[in-house]
Amino acid sequence: RRKVDSEGRRFQDRWKVEYFFTEIENHCVCLICQETVAVYKEFNVKRHYQSRHSTYDKLTGHDRSEKLKQLEAVLIECVMKMVENICPEKKQEFANICLARNTVARRIEEISSDIKRQLTSKGVDFDFFSIACDESTDLSDTAQLLIFMRGVDDEMNVTEELLDLQSLTDQTRGKDLFVSVSSAIDDMKLPWNKVTGIITDGAPAMVGERSGLSTLICNKVIEEGGKAIKLHCIIHQQVLCAKHLKYDHVMKPVLKTINFIRSKALCHRQFKQFLLDIQAEYEDVLYHNDVRWLSRGSALQRFYSLRKEIGEFLETKGQPMRELSDPIWLADLGFLVDITKHLNVLNTSLQGKDAAVNQLYSHLKAFGTKLQLFIRQLSQTQPNTIHFSALQEIMNSFPQDNISAQTSRYAADIASLAGEFKRRFQDFAAIEKEIILFSSPFSVDPEDAPDQLQLELIELHCDSELRSRHQQLSLVNFYRQLDKSRFQEIRTLAKKMLSLFGSTYMCEKTFSAMNFNKNRVRTRLSDSHLRDILRIKT
Repeated sequence: RRKVDSEGRRFQDRWKVEYFFTEIENHCVCLICQETVAVYKEFNVKRHYQSRHSTYDKLTGHDRSEKLKQLEAVLIECVMKMVENICPEKKQEFANICLARNTVARRIEEISSDIKRQLTSKGVDFDFFSIACDESTDLSDTAQLLIFMRGVDDEMNVTEELLDLQSLTDQTRGKDLFVSVSSAIDDMKLPWNKVTGIITDGAPAMVGERSGLSTLICNKVIEEGGKAIKLHCIIHQQVLCAKHLKYDHVMKPVLKTINFIRSKALCHRQFKQFLLDIQAEYEDVLYHNDVRWLSRGSALQRFYSLRKEIGEFLETKGQPMRELSDPIWLADLGFLVDITKHLNVLNTSLQGKDAAVNQLYSHLKAFGTKLQLFIRQLSQTQPNTIHFSALQEIMNSFPQDNISAQTSRYAADIASLAGEFKRRFQDFAAIEKEIILFSSPFSVDPEDAPDQLQLELIELHCDSELRSRHQQLSLVNFYRQLDKSRFQEIRTLAKKMLSLFGSTYMCEKTFSAMNFNKNRVRTRLSDSHLRDILRIKT
Protein backbone atom coordinates (compact mmCIF):
# COMPACT_ATOMS: atom_id res chain seq x y z
CA ARG A 1 0.00 0.00 0.00
CA ARG A 2 1.29 3.45 -0.92
CA LYS A 3 2.32 5.74 1.97
CA VAL A 4 1.89 9.51 1.71
CA ASP A 5 5.06 10.17 3.73
CA SER A 6 7.19 8.39 1.15
CA GLU A 7 5.94 10.47 -1.81
CA GLY A 8 8.19 13.44 -1.00
CA ARG A 9 5.46 16.06 -1.41
CA ARG A 10 6.50 19.63 -0.59
CA PHE A 11 4.81 22.97 -0.08
CA GLN A 12 4.87 25.12 -3.21
CA ASP A 13 5.58 28.83 -2.70
CA ARG A 14 3.08 29.82 -5.38
CA TRP A 15 0.25 28.42 -3.23
CA LYS A 16 0.67 31.43 -0.95
CA VAL A 17 -0.56 33.92 -3.54
CA GLU A 18 -2.88 31.57 -5.43
CA TYR A 19 -4.68 29.96 -2.46
CA PHE A 20 -3.56 31.96 0.62
CA PHE A 21 -1.84 28.98 2.23
CA THR A 22 1.43 28.89 4.13
CA GLU A 23 3.69 26.29 5.72
CA ILE A 24 4.07 26.20 9.51
CA GLU A 25 5.97 23.40 11.26
CA ASN A 26 5.55 21.07 8.24
CA HIS A 27 1.81 21.71 8.08
CA CYS A 28 -0.10 23.32 5.22
CA VAL A 29 -2.21 26.03 6.91
CA CYS A 30 -4.90 28.29 5.42
CA LEU A 31 -4.15 31.91 6.25
CA ILE A 32 -7.84 32.86 6.07
CA CYS A 33 -9.44 30.30 8.36
CA GLN A 34 -6.31 28.69 9.93
CA GLU A 35 -7.46 25.17 8.99
CA THR A 36 -4.87 22.57 8.06
CA VAL A 37 -4.81 20.41 4.93
CA ALA A 38 -3.49 16.96 5.73
CA VAL A 39 -1.52 16.29 2.53
CA TYR A 40 0.77 18.56 0.49
CA LYS A 41 -1.33 18.13 -2.62
CA GLU A 42 -2.45 20.99 -4.84
CA PHE A 43 -5.84 19.40 -5.50
CA ASN A 44 -6.65 19.40 -1.77
CA VAL A 45 -5.39 22.95 -1.27
CA LYS A 46 -7.28 24.23 -4.32
CA ARG A 47 -10.50 22.46 -3.32
CA HIS A 48 -10.36 24.02 0.16
CA TYR A 49 -9.82 27.49 -1.30
CA GLN A 50 -12.55 27.25 -3.98
CA SER A 51 -15.15 25.75 -1.68
CA ARG A 52 -14.64 28.18 1.23
CA HIS A 53 -12.83 31.31 0.07
CA SER A 54 -13.67 31.81 -3.60
CA THR A 55 -14.73 35.40 -2.85
CA TYR A 56 -11.01 36.30 -2.76
CA ASP A 57 -10.75 35.63 -6.53
CA LYS A 58 -11.58 39.28 -7.19
CA LEU A 59 -8.22 40.27 -5.73
CA THR A 60 -5.48 40.30 -8.39
CA GLY A 61 -1.93 41.55 -8.84
CA HIS A 62 -0.70 44.02 -6.24
CA ASP A 63 -3.96 43.90 -4.24
CA ARG A 64 -3.64 40.15 -3.84
CA SER A 65 -0.02 40.43 -2.65
CA GLU A 66 -0.99 43.10 -0.12
CA LYS A 67 -3.82 40.91 1.19
CA LEU A 68 -1.35 38.05 1.64
CA LYS A 69 0.91 40.30 3.73
CA GLN A 70 -2.05 41.35 5.90
CA LEU A 71 -3.11 37.75 6.51
CA GLU A 72 0.41 36.74 7.45
CA ALA A 73 0.65 39.68 9.85
CA VAL A 74 -2.68 38.69 11.47
CA LEU A 75 -1.45 35.12 11.90
CA ILE A 76 1.76 36.30 13.55
CA GLU A 77 -0.24 38.58 15.85
CA CYS A 78 -2.53 35.72 16.88
CA VAL A 79 0.38 33.43 17.58
CA MET A 80 2.14 36.07 19.66
CA LYS A 81 -0.97 36.72 21.78
CA MET A 82 -1.32 33.01 22.37
CA VAL A 83 2.33 32.77 23.41
CA GLU A 84 1.95 35.70 25.83
CA ASN A 85 -0.79 33.81 27.68
CA ILE A 86 0.72 30.31 27.60
CA CYS A 87 4.52 30.78 27.80
CA PRO A 88 5.50 34.47 27.95
CA GLU A 89 9.16 33.59 28.63
CA LYS A 90 9.45 32.23 25.06
CA LYS A 91 7.92 35.25 23.35
CA GLN A 92 11.19 36.33 21.71
CA GLU A 93 11.84 32.85 20.32
CA PHE A 94 8.45 32.80 18.61
CA ALA A 95 8.96 36.34 17.31
CA ASN A 96 12.04 35.15 15.40
CA ILE A 97 10.23 32.29 13.64
CA CYS A 98 9.84 32.69 9.86
CA LEU A 99 6.60 31.62 8.26
CA ALA A 100 8.22 30.15 5.14
CA ARG A 101 11.52 29.67 3.39
CA ASN A 102 11.19 32.76 1.22
CA THR A 103 10.31 35.11 4.09
CA VAL A 104 13.87 36.46 4.31
CA ALA A 105 13.98 37.00 0.55
CA ARG A 106 10.69 38.89 0.65
CA ARG A 107 11.88 41.07 3.53
CA ILE A 108 15.05 41.90 1.60
CA GLU A 109 12.95 42.86 -1.40
CA GLU A 110 10.78 45.12 0.76
CA ILE A 111 13.77 46.82 2.38
CA SER A 112 15.39 47.35 -1.02
CA SER A 113 12.16 48.81 -2.42
CA ASP A 114 11.89 51.17 0.54
CA ILE A 115 15.49 52.35 0.06
CA LYS A 116 14.77 52.96 -3.62
CA ARG A 117 11.62 54.95 -2.76
CA GLN A 118 13.60 57.09 -0.33
CA LEU A 119 16.29 57.70 -2.96
CA THR A 120 13.64 58.66 -5.51
CA SER A 121 12.13 61.19 -3.12
CA LYS A 122 15.58 62.65 -2.40
CA GLY A 123 16.38 62.79 -6.11
CA VAL A 124 13.55 65.27 -6.66
CA ASP A 125 15.43 67.80 -4.49
CA PHE A 126 18.83 67.34 -6.15
CA ASP A 127 20.22 70.46 -7.79
CA PHE A 128 23.14 68.51 -9.29
CA PHE A 129 24.35 64.93 -9.35
CA SER A 130 27.08 62.82 -10.94
CA ILE A 131 27.41 59.10 -11.58
CA ALA A 132 30.16 56.51 -11.15
CA CYS A 133 30.08 53.42 -13.35
CA ASP A 134 32.05 50.19 -13.39
CA GLU A 135 31.44 46.81 -14.96
CA SER A 136 32.49 43.33 -13.88
CA THR A 137 31.51 39.73 -14.56
CA ASP A 138 30.02 37.53 -11.85
CA LEU A 139 30.49 33.77 -11.41
CA SER A 140 27.62 32.97 -13.79
CA ASP A 141 29.37 35.01 -16.56
CA THR A 142 26.75 37.77 -16.42
CA ALA A 143 28.14 41.27 -16.92
CA GLN A 144 27.04 43.43 -13.99
CA LEU A 145 27.10 47.21 -14.41
CA LEU A 146 27.18 49.14 -11.14
CA ILE A 147 25.84 52.70 -11.23
CA PHE A 148 26.38 54.92 -8.20
CA MET A 149 24.93 58.39 -7.81
CA ARG A 150 26.21 61.36 -5.78
CA GLY A 151 23.67 64.14 -5.48
CA VAL A 152 23.54 67.51 -3.71
CA ASP A 153 20.42 69.46 -2.74
CA ASP A 154 20.01 73.18 -2.07
CA GLU A 155 21.02 72.73 1.60
CA MET A 156 24.37 71.18 0.60
CA ASN A 157 23.29 67.75 1.81
CA VAL A 158 25.30 65.10 -0.07
CA THR A 159 23.72 61.72 -0.88
CA GLU A 160 25.92 58.92 -2.22
CA GLU A 161 23.96 55.74 -2.96
CA LEU A 162 23.68 52.83 -5.39
CA LEU A 163 21.46 54.00 -8.24
CA ASP A 164 21.10 50.59 -9.88
CA LEU A 165 22.72 47.30 -10.81
CA GLN A 166 22.12 46.54 -14.48
CA SER A 167 22.70 42.96 -15.69
CA LEU A 168 23.91 42.60 -19.28
CA THR A 169 23.53 39.18 -20.90
CA ASP A 170 24.89 40.20 -24.31
CA GLN A 171 27.67 42.56 -25.42
CA THR A 172 29.13 45.29 -23.22
CA ARG A 173 29.90 47.97 -25.80
CA GLY A 174 29.68 51.64 -24.98
CA LYS A 175 26.23 51.97 -26.47
CA ASP A 176 25.00 48.91 -24.53
CA LEU A 177 26.25 50.44 -21.28
CA PHE A 178 24.67 53.78 -22.24
CA VAL A 179 21.25 52.15 -22.69
CA SER A 180 21.53 50.59 -19.22
CA VAL A 181 22.61 53.84 -17.55
CA SER A 182 19.88 55.80 -19.35
CA SER A 183 17.31 53.27 -18.16
CA ALA A 184 18.47 53.64 -14.55
CA ILE A 185 18.44 57.46 -14.64
CA ASP A 186 15.05 57.65 -16.37
CA ASP A 187 13.59 55.07 -13.98
CA MET A 188 14.51 57.35 -11.05
CA LYS A 189 13.03 60.34 -12.93
CA LEU A 190 16.28 62.30 -12.68
CA PRO A 191 16.73 65.23 -15.13
CA TRP A 192 19.70 64.87 -17.47
CA ASN A 193 20.56 68.57 -17.39
CA LYS A 194 21.54 68.22 -13.71
CA VAL A 195 24.30 65.70 -14.42
CA THR A 196 27.68 67.32 -13.63
CA GLY A 197 30.03 64.45 -14.45
CA ILE A 198 30.71 60.77 -14.91
CA ILE A 199 33.67 58.81 -13.59
CA THR A 200 34.73 55.37 -14.82
CA ASP A 201 37.61 52.93 -14.57
CA GLY A 202 39.14 53.84 -17.93
CA ALA A 203 38.15 50.73 -19.92
CA PRO A 204 37.78 51.32 -23.70
CA ALA A 205 34.00 50.79 -23.59
CA MET A 206 33.83 53.44 -20.87
CA VAL A 207 36.12 56.20 -22.19
CA GLY A 208 36.08 55.77 -25.98
CA GLU A 209 36.25 59.14 -27.75
CA ARG A 210 33.40 58.36 -30.14
CA SER A 211 31.19 55.66 -28.66
CA GLY A 212 32.43 55.28 -25.09
CA LEU A 213 29.93 55.47 -22.25
CA SER A 214 31.39 58.73 -20.90
CA THR A 215 31.20 60.40 -24.32
CA LEU A 216 27.62 59.29 -24.90
CA ILE A 217 26.56 60.47 -21.44
CA CYS A 218 28.17 63.89 -21.93
CA ASN A 219 26.56 64.26 -25.36
CA LYS A 220 23.17 63.42 -23.87
CA VAL A 221 23.64 66.02 -21.12
CA ILE A 222 24.59 68.68 -23.70
CA GLU A 223 21.43 67.85 -25.69
CA GLU A 224 19.36 68.42 -22.54
CA GLY A 225 20.98 71.80 -21.87
CA GLY A 226 23.55 70.81 -19.26
CA LYS A 227 27.30 70.26 -19.11
CA ALA A 228 29.14 67.25 -17.71
CA ILE A 229 32.81 66.39 -17.38
CA LYS A 230 34.53 63.04 -17.88
CA LEU A 231 36.90 61.77 -15.19
CA HIS A 232 39.08 58.67 -14.93
CA CYS A 233 39.04 57.10 -11.45
CA ILE A 234 41.86 58.67 -9.44
CA ILE A 235 42.69 55.37 -7.69
CA HIS A 236 42.90 53.39 -10.93
CA GLN A 237 45.23 55.99 -12.40
CA GLN A 238 47.40 55.91 -9.27
CA VAL A 239 47.69 52.12 -9.58
CA LEU A 240 48.66 52.44 -13.25
CA CYS A 241 51.31 55.01 -12.32
CA ALA A 242 52.67 52.63 -9.67
CA LYS A 243 53.14 49.97 -12.35
CA HIS A 244 55.37 52.41 -14.25
CA LEU A 245 58.23 51.36 -11.94
CA LYS A 246 58.56 47.83 -13.22
CA TYR A 247 61.92 46.78 -11.72
CA ASP A 248 61.51 43.32 -13.26
CA HIS A 249 65.04 42.33 -12.23
CA VAL A 250 63.80 42.63 -8.62
CA MET A 251 60.19 41.48 -8.92
CA LYS A 252 60.81 38.30 -10.92
CA PRO A 253 63.26 36.69 -8.42
CA VAL A 254 61.06 37.76 -5.50
CA LEU A 255 57.89 36.29 -7.01
CA LYS A 256 59.73 33.14 -8.09
CA THR A 257 60.95 32.60 -4.54
CA ILE A 258 57.52 33.27 -3.00
CA ASN A 259 55.88 30.85 -5.43
CA PHE A 260 58.55 28.21 -4.72
CA ILE A 261 57.84 28.42 -0.99
CA ARG A 262 54.04 28.55 -1.17
CA SER A 263 53.18 26.45 -4.23
CA LYS A 264 53.95 23.09 -2.60
CA ALA A 265 52.26 22.17 0.66
CA LEU A 266 55.25 20.34 2.18
CA CYS A 267 57.69 23.17 1.44
CA HIS A 268 55.22 25.73 2.76
CA ARG A 269 54.70 23.82 6.02
CA GLN A 270 58.42 23.43 6.52
CA PHE A 271 59.03 27.13 5.90
CA LYS A 272 56.38 28.19 8.42
CA GLN A 273 57.78 25.79 11.00
CA PHE A 274 61.28 27.13 10.29
CA LEU A 275 60.11 30.69 10.98
CA LEU A 276 58.36 29.52 14.14
CA ASP A 277 61.47 27.72 15.41
CA ILE A 278 63.74 30.74 14.99
CA GLN A 279 61.03 33.12 16.33
CA ALA A 280 60.98 35.28 13.22
CA GLU A 281 59.06 38.56 13.09
CA TYR A 282 56.47 37.16 10.68
CA GLU A 283 54.95 33.70 10.24
CA ASP A 284 54.82 33.54 6.43
CA VAL A 285 55.44 35.29 3.12
CA LEU A 286 52.57 36.86 1.19
CA TYR A 287 51.35 36.01 -2.30
CA HIS A 288 51.38 38.81 -4.84
CA ASN A 289 48.10 39.46 -6.67
CA ASP A 290 48.46 42.02 -9.45
CA VAL A 291 44.75 42.92 -9.28
CA ARG A 292 44.80 43.93 -5.61
CA TRP A 293 45.88 47.53 -5.16
CA LEU A 294 48.15 47.10 -2.11
CA SER A 295 49.41 43.60 -2.86
CA ARG A 296 52.73 44.51 -4.46
CA GLY A 297 53.89 46.70 -1.60
CA SER A 298 52.73 44.22 1.06
CA ALA A 299 54.45 41.25 -0.61
CA LEU A 300 57.71 43.19 -1.08
CA GLN A 301 57.70 44.50 2.49
CA ARG A 302 57.20 40.99 3.92
CA PHE A 303 59.89 39.50 1.66
CA TYR A 304 62.34 42.23 2.63
CA SER A 305 61.68 41.73 6.36
CA LEU A 306 62.27 37.96 6.02
CA ARG A 307 65.11 38.10 3.48
CA LYS A 308 67.72 36.57 5.83
CA GLU A 309 65.39 33.78 6.97
CA ILE A 310 64.38 33.08 3.35
CA GLY A 311 68.05 32.86 2.34
CA GLU A 312 68.80 30.36 5.12
CA PHE A 313 65.74 28.23 4.27
CA LEU A 314 66.57 28.13 0.55
CA GLU A 315 70.10 26.99 1.42
CA THR A 316 68.67 23.99 3.29
CA LYS A 317 66.58 23.17 0.21
CA GLY A 318 69.56 23.34 -2.13
CA GLN A 319 68.00 26.31 -3.97
CA PRO A 320 70.18 29.27 -2.95
CA MET A 321 69.06 32.73 -4.01
CA ARG A 322 72.24 34.45 -5.23
CA GLU A 323 70.57 37.87 -5.41
CA LEU A 324 70.41 38.02 -1.60
CA SER A 325 74.20 38.31 -1.48
CA ASP A 326 74.37 41.06 -4.13
CA PRO A 327 74.49 44.54 -2.46
CA ILE A 328 73.31 46.37 -5.59
CA TRP A 329 70.31 44.05 -6.00
CA LEU A 330 69.48 44.42 -2.31
CA ALA A 331 69.67 48.21 -2.67
CA ASP A 332 67.24 48.02 -5.60
CA LEU A 333 64.98 45.83 -3.48
CA GLY A 334 65.14 48.32 -0.59
CA PHE A 335 64.35 51.25 -2.88
CA LEU A 336 61.40 49.40 -4.44
CA VAL A 337 60.08 48.47 -0.98
CA ASP A 338 60.25 52.11 0.14
CA ILE A 339 58.71 53.69 -2.96
CA THR A 340 55.85 51.13 -3.06
CA LYS A 341 55.25 51.86 0.61
CA HIS A 342 54.80 55.56 -0.20
CA LEU A 343 52.50 54.61 -3.10
CA ASN A 344 50.42 52.38 -0.83
CA VAL A 345 50.02 55.22 1.68
CA LEU A 346 48.70 57.40 -1.15
CA ASN A 347 46.36 54.64 -2.34
CA THR A 348 44.94 54.17 1.16
CA SER A 349 44.35 57.90 1.57
CA LEU A 350 42.36 57.94 -1.69
CA GLN A 351 39.98 55.21 -0.52
CA GLY A 352 36.77 55.74 1.41
CA LYS A 353 33.14 56.70 0.98
CA ASP A 354 31.85 60.28 0.68
CA ALA A 355 35.27 61.68 -0.27
CA ALA A 356 34.96 65.02 -2.09
CA VAL A 357 36.99 65.53 -5.26
CA ASN A 358 39.00 68.38 -3.70
CA GLN A 359 40.14 66.10 -0.84
CA LEU A 360 41.35 63.43 -3.24
CA TYR A 361 43.11 65.96 -5.46
CA SER A 362 44.88 67.48 -2.44
CA HIS A 363 46.32 64.04 -1.58
CA LEU A 364 47.51 63.74 -5.16
CA LYS A 365 49.14 67.18 -5.18
CA ALA A 366 50.83 66.43 -1.86
CA PHE A 367 52.29 63.22 -3.27
CA GLY A 368 53.62 65.09 -6.30
CA THR A 369 55.38 67.51 -3.96
CA LYS A 370 56.83 64.57 -2.01
CA LEU A 371 58.24 63.10 -5.23
CA GLN A 372 60.03 66.36 -5.99
CA LEU A 373 61.49 66.30 -2.47
CA PHE A 374 62.70 62.72 -2.97
CA ILE A 375 64.35 63.66 -6.26
CA ARG A 376 66.25 66.55 -4.69
CA GLN A 377 67.38 64.53 -1.67
CA LEU A 378 68.59 61.52 -3.69
CA SER A 379 70.37 63.75 -6.24
CA GLN A 380 72.64 65.34 -3.66
CA THR A 381 76.38 64.56 -3.47
CA GLN A 382 75.68 63.06 -0.06
CA PRO A 383 72.26 61.45 -0.67
CA ASN A 384 69.63 61.92 2.01
CA THR A 385 67.73 58.63 2.44
CA ILE A 386 65.76 59.59 5.54
CA HIS A 387 62.46 58.75 3.79
CA PHE A 388 63.83 55.47 2.40
CA SER A 389 64.42 53.36 5.51
CA ALA A 390 64.96 50.03 3.72
CA LEU A 391 67.47 51.55 1.28
CA GLN A 392 69.24 53.26 4.18
CA GLU A 393 69.49 49.95 6.04
CA ILE A 394 71.11 48.24 3.04
CA MET A 395 73.57 51.12 2.59
CA ASN A 396 74.57 50.85 6.27
CA SER A 397 74.93 47.06 5.98
CA PHE A 398 77.37 47.32 3.04
CA PRO A 399 79.43 50.47 3.70
CA GLN A 400 82.37 49.20 1.64
CA ASP A 401 80.26 48.96 -1.52
CA ASN A 402 79.54 52.16 -3.42
CA ILE A 403 75.76 51.86 -3.16
CA SER A 404 75.33 55.62 -2.77
CA ALA A 405 76.32 55.94 -6.43
CA GLN A 406 73.01 54.22 -7.32
CA THR A 407 70.89 56.96 -5.78
CA SER A 408 71.15 59.14 -8.88
CA ARG A 409 69.51 56.29 -10.80
CA TYR A 410 66.76 56.11 -8.18
CA ALA A 411 66.25 59.88 -8.48
CA ALA A 412 65.86 59.51 -12.26
CA ASP A 413 63.29 56.71 -11.74
CA ILE A 414 61.31 58.90 -9.35
CA ALA A 415 61.44 61.75 -11.87
CA SER A 416 60.03 59.37 -14.49
CA LEU A 417 57.30 58.36 -12.02
CA ALA A 418 56.46 62.03 -11.39
CA GLY A 419 56.17 62.58 -15.14
CA GLU A 420 53.79 59.63 -15.41
CA PHE A 421 51.61 61.11 -12.66
CA LYS A 422 51.51 64.45 -14.47
CA ARG A 423 50.60 62.79 -17.77
CA ARG A 424 47.84 60.61 -16.40
CA PHE A 425 46.00 63.12 -14.23
CA GLN A 426 45.33 65.70 -16.94
CA ASP A 427 41.55 65.36 -16.51
CA PHE A 428 41.82 66.46 -12.88
CA ALA A 429 44.36 69.15 -13.78
CA ALA A 430 41.79 70.56 -16.23
CA ILE A 431 39.42 71.38 -13.34
CA GLU A 432 42.18 72.40 -10.90
CA LYS A 433 41.09 76.07 -10.93
CA GLU A 434 37.53 75.13 -9.99
CA ILE A 435 38.82 72.82 -7.24
CA ILE A 436 41.01 75.57 -5.76
CA LEU A 437 38.20 78.12 -6.01
CA PHE A 438 35.88 75.71 -4.20
CA SER A 439 38.31 74.64 -1.46
CA SER A 440 40.14 77.96 -0.92
CA PRO A 441 37.93 80.81 -2.18
CA PHE A 442 39.81 83.44 -0.12
CA SER A 443 43.12 82.63 -1.83
CA VAL A 444 41.85 83.22 -5.37
CA ASP A 445 42.21 86.60 -7.06
CA PRO A 446 38.74 87.72 -8.26
CA GLU A 447 40.23 88.74 -11.61
CA ASP A 448 41.32 85.12 -12.18
CA ALA A 449 37.85 83.77 -11.39
CA PRO A 450 35.08 83.20 -13.98
CA ASP A 451 33.14 86.35 -14.84
CA GLN A 452 29.92 85.31 -13.11
CA LEU A 453 31.78 84.73 -9.82
CA GLN A 454 33.96 87.85 -9.65
CA LEU A 455 31.57 90.24 -7.91
CA GLU A 456 30.41 87.66 -5.38
CA LEU A 457 34.04 86.68 -4.71
CA ILE A 458 34.90 90.30 -3.91
CA GLU A 459 31.97 90.43 -1.49
CA LEU A 460 33.25 87.25 0.11
CA HIS A 461 36.82 88.53 0.48
CA CYS A 462 35.68 91.73 2.16
CA ASP A 463 33.51 89.97 4.74
CA SER A 464 35.72 89.32 7.78
CA GLU A 465 33.03 87.25 9.50
CA LEU A 466 32.82 84.84 6.57
CA ARG A 467 36.61 84.59 6.47
CA SER A 468 36.54 83.56 10.13
CA ARG A 469 33.80 80.98 9.46
CA HIS A 470 35.82 79.49 6.62
CA GLN A 471 38.68 78.83 9.02
CA GLN A 472 36.48 77.38 11.75
CA LEU A 473 33.83 75.35 9.92
CA SER A 474 34.06 72.40 7.60
CA LEU A 475 33.84 73.28 3.92
CA VAL A 476 30.31 71.90 3.54
CA ASN A 477 29.01 73.78 6.58
CA PHE A 478 30.69 76.98 5.39
CA TYR A 479 28.88 76.89 2.04
CA ARG A 480 25.68 75.77 3.76
CA GLN A 481 25.65 78.99 5.82
CA LEU A 482 26.28 81.33 2.89
CA ASP A 483 23.38 83.62 2.07
CA LYS A 484 21.49 82.07 -0.87
CA SER A 485 20.58 85.36 -2.55
CA ARG A 486 23.90 87.11 -1.94
CA PHE A 487 26.20 84.27 -3.06
CA GLN A 488 24.06 82.39 -5.55
CA GLU A 489 26.81 81.70 -8.12
CA ILE A 490 29.38 80.64 -5.51
CA ARG A 491 26.87 78.23 -3.97
CA THR A 492 26.13 76.82 -7.42
CA LEU A 493 29.84 76.16 -7.97
CA ALA A 494 30.07 74.53 -4.53
CA LYS A 495 27.12 72.23 -5.26
CA LYS A 496 28.63 71.17 -8.58
CA MET A 497 31.99 70.36 -6.99
CA LEU A 498 30.40 68.51 -4.08
CA SER A 499 28.40 66.38 -6.51
CA LEU A 500 31.48 65.07 -8.32
CA PHE A 501 32.90 61.62 -7.69
CA GLY A 502 36.68 61.42 -7.42
CA SER A 503 36.97 57.65 -7.71
CA THR A 504 35.03 54.44 -8.32
CA TYR A 505 35.96 53.17 -4.86
CA MET A 506 32.33 52.39 -3.99
CA CYS A 507 31.99 50.32 -7.18
CA GLU A 508 35.07 48.27 -6.33
CA LYS A 509 33.89 47.77 -2.75
CA THR A 510 30.44 46.69 -3.96
CA PHE A 511 31.96 44.21 -6.43
CA SER A 512 33.73 42.60 -3.47
CA ALA A 513 30.36 42.28 -1.73
CA MET A 514 28.88 40.85 -4.95
CA ASN A 515 31.56 38.16 -5.16
CA PHE A 516 31.02 37.33 -1.49
CA ASN A 517 27.25 36.91 -1.91
CA LYS A 518 27.19 35.35 -5.37
CA ASN A 519 29.90 32.77 -4.82
CA ARG A 520 30.52 29.32 -6.29
CA VAL A 521 27.85 27.72 -4.10
CA ARG A 522 25.26 30.43 -4.82
CA THR A 523 25.56 30.94 -8.57
CA ARG A 524 21.77 30.60 -8.98
CA LEU A 525 21.17 33.83 -7.10
CA SER A 526 18.95 35.88 -9.41
CA ASP A 527 19.99 39.29 -10.72
CA SER A 528 17.06 40.99 -9.00
CA HIS A 529 17.90 39.46 -5.63
CA LEU A 530 21.57 40.36 -6.11
CA ARG A 531 20.53 43.96 -6.81
CA ASP A 532 18.42 44.05 -3.63
CA ILE A 533 21.25 42.65 -1.50
CA LEU A 534 23.79 45.15 -2.83
CA ARG A 535 21.39 48.06 -2.44
CA ILE A 536 21.00 47.22 1.25
CA LYS A 537 24.72 46.52 1.64
CA THR A 538 25.73 49.94 0.35
